This record gives sequence, C-alpha cells and structure tokens, in this order.
Amino acid sequence: MPDNIVLIMRFHPAGGENVTVQSEYFVEELESLEDIPQSQDKRRSLVLTHARYGRETGHSGVIINLANVVAVRVSKTDSAATGQYM
Repeated sequence: MPDNIVLIMRFHPAGGENVTVQSEYFVEELESLEDIPQSQDKRRSLVLTHARYGRETGHSGVIINLANVVAVRVSKTDSAATGQYM
C-alpha cells in the first residue's frame, strides 16, 4: 500500500471563517477530489483521521460538516493561491 500524501484542504463555508486542515487521510490527491464532492452530495460530514487543524502540531481526528461549505481547495502545498476548487 502506498504512503498517504499530505494534503492541505481549505474549506470555505457560506458564512463564517475559512477552515484549513492538513491531512494524510487520502492516498492520492485524486481520491480526495472524488470523496469530498460525494460527501457533499450525500450531505455527509467528512471524517478525517490523522489530520491537523490549521497549523497545530499534533495530529487528531477532524470532522467537517459539509452542509454549509460552498468551496473546497485541495493542494499539496500550503499557499492560498494554489490548488483546485471543487
């Protein structure tokens, strides 16, 4: 099994503060680009194990309620100008 890659995911809710999560949950970037929209369509929360909220140093589980999220940016680098929006 390949090692999981580190992805920076920026969640942009309809109203409120943007949320940045760094996660090693997905094996590849394409997997995240398929799983996150499916979770949104099915109105499920996104459960990420082995993730970091913002710039915290420790890993933990993170649950993102996708009900009010209007855009998600996924990138391998931590830059506001990179990555794909869904």
